[in-house]
Amino acid sequence: MQGKYIKRNLEAELRDCLLDFPAVAVLGPRQCGKSTLAKALIKRLNKAIYLDLENPSDLAKLHDPELFFANHQNKLVCLDEIQLMPEIFAQLRSLIDAQNRNGQFIFLGSASRDLLRQSSETLAGRLAYLELTPFLYSEIVAEKPPLKLQDFWLQGGFPKSLLARNQKASRRWRDNFMRTFLERDIPQLGFRIPAQSLRRTWQMCAHNQGQLLNSSQLGSALGISHTTLRSYLELLSETFMLRILPPFAANVKKRLVKAPKVYLRDTGILHAILAIDSYDDLLAHPVFGASWETLVLENVIASYPDWEPFFYRTAAGAEIDLLLVRGQKRIAIECKASTTPTVSRGFWNALKDLGVDEAWIIAPVTEGYPFTGKVWVKTLPEIISRGRGLGFRNQ
Repeated sequence: MQGKYIKRNLEAELRDCLLDFPAVAVLGPRQCGKSTLAKALIKRLNKAIYLDLENPSDLAKLHDPELFFANHQNKLVCLDEIQLMPEIFAQLRSLIDAQNRNGQFIFLGSASRDLLRQSSETLAGRLAYLELTPFLYSEIVAEKPPLKLQDFWLQGGFPKSLLARNQKASRRWRDNFMRTFLERDIPQLGFRIPAQSLRRTWQMCAHNQGQLLNSSQLGSALGISHTTLRSYLELLSETFMLRILPPFAANVKKRLVKAPKVYLRDTGILHAILAIDSYDDLLAHPVFGASWETLVLENVIASYPDWEPFFYRTAAGAEIDLLLVRGQKRIAIECKASTTPTVSRGFWNALKDLGVDEAWIIAPVTEGYPFTGKVWVKTLPEIISRGRGLGFRNQ
């Protein structure tokens, strides 16, 4: 599959947003496929131009942005790696308003909207945000030759890792990706954090995958203050490497856990940090269950963009791995890395506490089946495809 364009689920959403907004920002981690997606879309258009702000010759064209854009009126302009030039947003507002049409710009960025704060301040009401993740399983499951769930799980969703010629090449790419991220990407964003300090934080999170965050304990283990640790975690989160999953503050008469849970977002990166090089290694590793939980969380959350994700846990042991909330609707999801999944009493107690509308157990099974009552065992592709029909994206 190397070199072949694999259609992304976000493509239709991007096209729709270009019809409704003057500008669309597609944000996501480095190397997740943002440029490939944008180029595939632009290729079908007659009036479109692509600029990579990491390319000196492209960057030079924006020495006088007003003059350049005036020379390309009525074209769709794609600016890649926009986080390298956030000051341009202030100049774009008048240009966007002067043209008074939708579909003027696509911005591609490897930092969250909070790190691109200037865009939300200067282009409010003119800019829609979309997040592109590495591949979802539903995007590659139908490809020929078929890709096994085990390979997707082991190597993660980054295209150059997943589509590498073998596992050794995949691991080499992930090692280089992490090194480049720490030594080049973070400094480019303006952060002066020693690469080794951030690497150790990343590694510590991998060893505590899916655990409750104890900032004081982790900070002490790393030899830094809990406030410094939190700033490092926030940076990893804002660059899409880490997910900080908040607890659900339910209105129930229970003593709730208040600390968030922390996950490395890509299982391939997680496995590279923990030196897990084969599926057999993964089966024998203590992170096995947390790794499956990560795979499920990231695929489900990306497929349900209008639902808020939480976990639920009480001091008495009632627990749900993932709770999706939209208004008064609640969907409970339990992640089980077994073809014959079972659940604990804590799961049933949590369902009783929360009064959920639906409950799913997501496991590596070949097809879904009813578990009991309103609880179903589901495959990952079933849940991802179902997500497209629940709710709608609000910009």
